[in-house]
Formats: sequence, structure tokens, C-alpha cells
Amino acid sequence: MQNKMKIRPGTMQVIVYSFLAVAVIIVYIQVSQFDFINIDDDVYVINNRYIQSGITLEGVQWAFKSAEVNNFWYPLTLLSLMFDHQLHGLKAGGYHVHNLILHLLSTFLLFWLFQRMTGAVWRSAFVAAFFALHPLHVESVAWVTERKDVLSGFFWMLTLCLYVWYTEKPDIKRYLLILGSFVLALMSKPMVVTLPVIMILLDYWPLRRFRLQSDKFMVIQLREKTPFFILSAILILITLLAQHDPTEKNYPLIDRLSNAPVSFVTYLVKTFWPHDMAVFYPFPAQIPVWQVLAALLLIVFISIVVISMAKQRPYLFTGWLWYVVAVIPVSGIIQSGAQGMADRFTYLPSIGISIMLAWGVPLLCPREATRKKIIFPSAAAFLIMMSMLAWKQCGYWENSLSLLRHALQVTENNFIIQNNFGSALFETGEIQEAIAHFNESIRINPEFASAYNNRGIVYAKIGNHQTALEDFNTAIRLNPLDANAYRNRAILYGEKGEDRLAVEDLNKAIEIDPDCVNCYYDRAFFYFKQNDMFSVCRDARSFCELKDCDLLERFQKEGYCL
Repeated sequence: MQNKMKIRPGTMQVIVYSFLAVAVIIVYIQVSQFDFINIDDDVYVINNRYIQSGITLEGVQWAFKSAEVNNFWYPLTLLSLMFDHQLHGLKAGGYHVHNLILHLLSTFLLFWLFQRMTGAVWRSAFVAAFFALHPLHVESVAWVTERKDVLSGFFWMLTLCLYVWYTEKPDIKRYLLILGSFVLALMSKPMVVTLPVIMILLDYWPLRRFRLQSDKFMVIQLREKTPFFILSAILILITLLAQHDPTEKNYPLIDRLSNAPVSFVTYLVKTFWPHDMAVFYPFPAQIPVWQVLAALLLIVFISIVVISMAKQRPYLFTGWLWYVVAVIPVSGIIQSGAQGMADRFTYLPSIGISIMLAWGVPLLCPREATRKKIIFPSAAAFLIMMSMLAWKQCGYWENSLSLLRHALQVTENNFIIQNNFGSALFETGEIQEAIAHFNESIRINPEFASAYNNRGIVYAKIGNHQTALEDFNTAIRLNPLDANAYRNRAILYGEKGEDRLAVEDLNKAIEIDPDCVNCYYDRAFFYFKQNDMFSVCRDARSFCELKDCDLLERFQKEGYCL
């Protein structure tokens, strides 16, 4: 009877792939109906003329120069967004589905990776399901801007799969495929620079290549991994050089060093107890010393334990170091934003924790029968709970209002979210509520220029020109390189009949941002009022070069331009 009920390995794998596909689709299919959100989606897609032009030679050139614009180099991510725009225009559902497909493919590759290395189907399935369904990963999948997470995640998994395939029969063709996949991963997001270290960890366990080549493993590791480390070093250098206006200047090094271990442990806590998840966590104004010390002690303690057990329990060693190594680039020591931490930063590191659980927890039940009765149902219940939490968390990403409202409910003193929520309310016509949230953003952070600029837009809309002008002046004083604030003040000057000041502000805006499409249009309007047709035609030509339009052709037909 037992022989008849035994499931063949191939069938088990089909069952796992089917389960993973169904579970991921159930949790995430709702994103196909979601909209863009007003945090970075406007910068990456909605107002990005290169993305909206589709895949063009100019766009490709811009994508490979992205480090000059965005402080990070991820051309493949930008090219993928261009491709999406070519297919879907500004219909957000298509972009979301693309993210979902990449996440599902990464899940499949992760299962294949560990099943191939260990032969343990169900433990590998747990690792893949943990990655696929954990609510902390919702941000990476449901946010169009985080295409870089799911795209780099896909090539991260593909690189490791190709690496395992290479170790089974090393040759130059397989090696070059690994190298090529790694380059694509680097072109998707700089965070993957730690991937060569992960390869070495897999060599230790489960590939056990250190034992097989114990007499010369260091030579082999150096020979194999040196090209990967060189590529990582080059990208790190590009990223550091691209930080021409680095955010970390706003946060002293001591604050960043204090926040790093606390965030590290907070990620661990949220991994086992995913709660109060938000799209943005503000950098803490003050961190108690005891929290920093406690976090450091916990990290050191766990590290000592897993290192001491490395020979007997190598999977604990590999899993823990996977988590530590993968989280280092996003620890915040080199700050790349105003956030103190971010759920998306756990997307790849948390795989290490799932490895520790999948191979470590069964040790608590030495008997096979006990494992089947306790471990398997407990793991299933845990994954079901994670799926339900992920489905609920995913629902908040439907639009800006629902996402930002939730973020305000689970965080404190969040001036970024107050500002963006005010903008979202303004777009729906809720003027007074929008002003209240801009006021709150400014109360929390009186130096936050964007809130003044956005509040000025609202005041200008309702005809309170003097207050609007004061807000635009403050925004420009706090951030003299904000082209948008200069343009907004120029429009206000125009409404007050001060055309000369309007042109001066538009000149400044274009000087700061030569790609400010609407600045050329606005300036052409003021030049037209002054009957300066030469300048009108010049700006109309610039406008049409930046944005496909017939403005110049219309002016030519009306005899204004030659």
C-alpha cells in the first residue's frame, strides 16, 4: 500500500510548481487593477519623457547614463519600463502584471535552485513559498517603481541557478553564461553586488565544494570569483561617484551607524511578526543607546552561535550569512534616501532566514513520523497565515490614497507621507484636507521644501496668491535646485501680470533642468505676449524636441515661425 501511495520526485516537483503558481496568483492578481502611486511612480513613468517615448536610441542612451540623473545605475530596469510603456501606455495594470510575472519566475528559480542542490523537495518548496508569499515582499511586487527589485531578483536567482549548473560540469561556456546573467543583475539594481559572496556561501553548503577541493579551494575560489568581484567593485565605484547630492549629508555618520543595527533587528522581527508595514519609514529623530547596544549584542550572539555550529549545522551558517551579507548594501550606513528602513530591503536577504527555518526547525523533531505530524502542518499553517497577511497588505497598494492613509496609521511623524497624502487629496479636490496635511508635514519638518511647494500650488489654485508666493519663496530658499518650484512661482507671477519675473524664473528652471518640457511651453507663452516671436519659435522647437507634438507646426502654419 505504501508503494502505491508514494509520489515520484518528478510529480512532487510539478505539485510544488503548481502550488507556488496558484498561491502567488491568488495573493497578487489584484495588482492588475491597481493604479500608479504618487511616490516615485511619477518620476519613473508618469512624467518621464524618456520612458514615455518607448524604446528609442535616445532613451537607451539616457538609460545607460541613469547614474547621472538618479544617483544609481540601473539601465535594464529603465529599459523594461520603456518596453512596458510601449505595450501599455499609462495603464498601470500592465506594469503591475509585469512585476508579478518576474516575482513568480524568481520563485520558480529559487525552488529549482535549492531542490537541485539539496534534493530536498519540501524544504526547498518552503524556502520558495516563504519568498513568494511573505508580506514584507509586497512592496517590491506591488510598486511599479520597485521594478528594480523584482528584475534584479530574477537575475539574482538565474545567476545562482546557472552557477549550480556550472559546478556540475565546469566549462567556459557555462561560466560565461553566469557572468552574463550577473551583469544583467547589476544592470537592474546595485544591491546585487554581494552576489559573489552568496556563491561562496553556497560552495560551503549545500554544494560542499570546500570539502571536494579542500587542498586548493582558495585558489579555485579566487580564480572563479575574481571577475564577479571586479564587476561588483566597478558598480560600487559608479554608484559612489554618482552620489553628487547624497542624502547621507543630512544624517551624521553616528546616526547612520546607530540606525543600521536597529533596522537590522527590526527586519528580523518583522520577518517573524509582519506588522505595521508602511511604504515609508522616516529616519528616526533619536535612537536610544540601549536599543543600539541590544541590537548589536543580538547580532553578535547569533553570529557566534551559527559560526560555532558551522561544521555540524552548515545550513545555519549559510542562511545567517546570506541574510547578513545581502542586507549590508541597504543597511543605511551609506544613506540613499530619507527613510530609516524599507520593507523592500528584505526582498533577497530574507531568503537566508527561510533557509535556516527549512533545515533547522526539523531538527527539533528527530523522528520522521513526528515531523510529518507536526512540522509539515505547522509550516503549511505558517505559509497560509503569511499569504493572508500578504493579500491584505497588497490591497493597500490599490492607489495613493489607500496606501498613504495606511502608512499614516502605522507610523509617526512621517512628514514625507503627510506631504504625499496632501497631494493625493488635492488631486481629488479635497482642498482643505490637503492643506491640513501639508501643514502637518511642515510642522514635523520645517525644512522640508516639497511641502511648501505643494501647499503653494494649492493656495494658488484657490486664489490666495500672496500666501502661495510666500510658500514658493520658502521652497526655493530651502531647495534652490528645485526647478518645479521656480516654474510654479513663474506661473503665479504670470497670473499677477509680472511677466518679467515669470520669464526669469522659467530661465532658472530650465537652467536647473533642461528637460523641463512644460517650462519651454510656459516661457513661449510669455514671449508671445511680448511679441518676441524669435524666442517663441525657439522655445516651441525645444518643447517639440522634448515632447512629440505639433506646436511648432501650428506656429509655422499661422506664420509665426519659419
